[in-house]
Amino acid sequence: MATATITSKGQITIPKEVREALGVEAGDRVEFVAQAPGAYIVVAATRDVRHLKGMIAKSGKPVSIEEMNRAVARAASRK
Repeated sequence: MATATITSKGQITIPKEVREALGVEAGDRVEFVAQAPGAYIVVAATRDVRHLKGMIAKSGKPVSIEEMNRAVARAASRK
């Protein structure tokens, strides 16, 4: 189990084995996510939103504003 000590300024040094497992290095960000009272997980938050580009396929044809408005109106009328 990796451990770290909190400094008087509230800082810690993430142990090397944990940094390597998370794939983080100097300047990267990590998030602390609450799992239960007193329990957190550390998540690497290093990816830029631009890494998501291309994950969703483009539709075959563009849709006009009028078509969008009609679709919204149809959906609203069903509710």
